[in-house]
Amino acid sequence: MRSKLFIQQGIAFGLAALVCGCAVGPTRPDLAAQAVRDTDQVPAWSPQPDAVPSAYLDDLIQAPELDALVKEALAANPSLQQTLTTLRITRAQRRQTEAARLPSVEGSASGSREQFGDPAYRSSVTVSWEVDLWGKLSENDQAAEKDVEEQQALYRSARDALAADLMENWLGLIADRHAIEIEQRRLATLEQNADFILQRYRNGLGRLEDLDSARSSTASSRASLARYRESLAQRQRALKVLLGRVGGTETIDFPADYPQVLPPLAALPDQTLQRRPDLQAAYAAIQAADLRTSVAYKDLLPSISLQAALSDAAAKPSATLLQDPLWALLGQLTAPLYRGGQLRAAAEIAKLQTAQAYQAYRETLLTAVQEVEDALGQERTLAERQTHVEAALTAARNNLAQYERSYRAGLVDILDLLSVQQQTYDLEAQLDNLRYERLTNRIVLGLALGLGTRA
Repeated sequence: MRSKLFIQQGIAFGLAALVCGCAVGPTRPDLAAQAVRDTDQVPAWSPQPDAVPSAYLDDLIQAPELDALVKEALAANPSLQQTLTTLRITRAQRRQTEAARLPSVEGSASGSREQFGDPAYRSSVTVSWEVDLWGKLSENDQAAEKDVEEQQALYRSARDALAADLMENWLGLIADRHAIEIEQRRLATLEQNADFILQRYRNGLGRLEDLDSARSSTASSRASLARYRESLAQRQRALKVLLGRVGGTETIDFPADYPQVLPPLAALPDQTLQRRPDLQAAYAAIQAADLRTSVAYKDLLPSISLQAALSDAAAKPSATLLQDPLWALLGQLTAPLYRGGQLRAAAEIAKLQTAQAYQAYRETLLTAVQEVEDALGQERTLAERQTHVEAALTAARNNLAQYERSYRAGLVDILDLLSVQQQTYDLEAQLDNLRYERLTNRIVLGLALGLGTRA
């Protein structure tokens, strides 16, 4: 009865302290709500011609061989697997936090024997439980749940970034092959020029300086060709790293020409930004930090814990706790009195960490908006540049045909012909590079719009 009365008195004291306890935590700004208001202030994107609504990055490119590579990378990429392991650790930590709200049960057993005496055995079972008077344990559990949400979003962000990186490098293989093919045609033309100049020189119609100029351009083209081939080999190796492949001499297959890459549609900013996992992670971080701030202030308040124990002693181990056990019930009220300002400093730190998480969200939001707007601007600029370069290449090819006829007729110098040839092949390479940049920019735009991977 005395134990029960003590517990009742302790609970009554704790409830009486509730009024003053509510004033311990100062009024804090709702930074999570402020983050939502910041997102709502983002202006609408510029309209996109020919854009297609898409739900996944996989929808932008219809290529079964690429889909297979993405699945392989998601299953074997070591960096992504580390992120997945971190997520699993966070989930286990959350279960640890959740267990703090439940009663704990401990059991003990011991045996002893004195000289000339009979053996004695003792056993006990103790049940302990902290009363969640202020909701502190509940909020701590909610904060751990937000940690899991944050890590899940970071894992999705890592998956999406890996898929986008793989797609860009896969398109880069095609771009590198095209660069090699263009340079091979350039080299064949230059070698043909050199042979033609040598024939003219033997016939007494040319100069030795013309042959030196042709040979110089040929050697330069061979150097460029070696560089392009090494670039292709390096990209193959980079893709194997993304795929998590160790060793092996097999090369990654890819088509001869670029596949169609659909331009993703930029929806309303609030719809777009809500899909971005990095923003979801940053928002969950604010919520977790705010909950921990509340817990830190509630650490200043009294706490109540209950403990029930059942013990017994017997001459046989099997008889303990079965004959005449003794029970005890204890209620304990504790309150922090003086710790040198340690608890209040911890609460202030938690409050500042919430403000820090909010600023991290703002930074992520600004970066997200910039990425979308930059990709949209690039789509327009690259399309315009591609149109101009296509027109320039058409004119350059016509001009080259005229110069080749004029050179064979002896009307122009070899240096003029080489210059026009160089300009034509440079424009052809520039046009192919613009096509590559435009296609990869659509993948970048899809990633910026929060499109994930279906794989």
